Amino acid sequence: MQNMEMIQIRHVNLISQTDLGFERYLLHSLPWEQRLLGVKGARGVGKTTLFLQYIKKTYGISPQALYVSLDNLYFSAHTLSDLVEDFVNKGGEHLFVDEVHKYPNWSVELKNIYDNYPQLKVAFTGSSLLEIVNARADLSRRALVFEMQGLSFREFLKFRHQIDLPPISLEEILENHTRIALDIQEKYKPLALFEEYLKVGYFPFYDSNRLFYYKQLQEVITMILEIELPLLRKTEASMLFKIKQLLYIISQSVPFKPNISALANKILVTRKTVVDTLLYLEEAGILNMIYKDNFGVSLLQKPEKIYLENTNFAFALSSTEPNIGNIRETFFLNQIKQQHRVSYSEKVDFTVNETYWFEIGGKNKGKSQLVGLDNAYLVQDQIAIGVGNTIPLWLFGMLY
Repeated sequence: MQNMEMIQIRHVNLISQTDLGFERYLLHSLPWEQRLLGVKGARGVGKTTLFLQYIKKTYGISPQALYVSLDNLYFSAHTLSDLVEDFVNKGGEHLFVDEVHKYPNWSVELKNIYDNYPQLKVAFTGSSLLEIVNARADLSRRALVFEMQGLSFREFLKFRHQIDLPPISLEEILENHTRIALDIQEKYKPLALFEEYLKVGYFPFYDSNRLFYYKQLQEVITMILEIELPLLRKTEASMLFKIKQLLYIISQSVPFKPNISALANKILVTRKTVVDTLLYLEEAGILNMIYKDNFGVSLLQKPEKIYLENTNFAFALSSTEPNIGNIRETFFLNQIKQQHRVSYSEKVDFTVNETYWFEIGGKNKGKSQLVGLDNAYLVQDQIAIGVGNTIPLWLFGMLY
């Protein structure tokens, strides 16, 4: 039996086993008809399932579509171009390529495929560190690339508790949060499930191995540090232990305001190395950072605050209970940055879209920081419903 036939059999088996009961937020918003479409994201957020669900809904098991992962043994003896030629000759129209970063010269081959097969649509996934601009194959004029996050709180409610709620825009939340929260509270009690989400709700794979979920998260981070960073950013092996030290410090901290020079001295590297490393970790989906000027971030600009990318990472990396203030801000930033610009403010915790001011806290947090500010809001944890410019924290998990 030919290797290509084995790939097709694997494709049919995967499609037949794919569940359509829960669909991620990107499934209905991606421009699937684009000739070259990329989806980046951290390991485990659901990129493969996204592709398989789209194929099943759109093509079924028709030979017009084909899913293949580039870590398949087929590619030890064949090129991607070999596969494409065979696929197109047999009537193939839409190719779905997983894990492109594991394939040497993937960008050059995709460029050639794009140029040589104008009737073929190709969608691909890769690491968050994936770059589509390089010296040999600039895909930026050819490919549209989207970033995929983990589950929002809204998606978690549907995925794990069968509570189906529509996404709500930021403007709707700011204008009508009391009515929205009341409507939801009449049917469900989302606040009772919020703590579960913060601890174990961000990655879909929790359900497959609950006992070792945090160990799996640690392995996701280790794989990024030990395989993807050296491969895609040429990070030296000597930096890996120092990076792990840095992540532990962040996981233990009150919202972390870095002193770059002090960090550089502590781990015996240059200031530029620290800044570069932080940027790589943000690209990789391990950190989120905010700056004073969200438009002018440069390679030399230091972040004003550093957070882990999601709250589950904080629980997985910290040896004690993470700081609750850090967890609240990590959640807010993670959920809102998916669609909005977030920058640092010396007056409150976050500025969003250069228009709105947000202070984050517990249910006893006061409003003193908001005095004199227009469009300013207090976001409180541990409350189900807010009034006026006081909004429940959990409600910002409804954005996507």
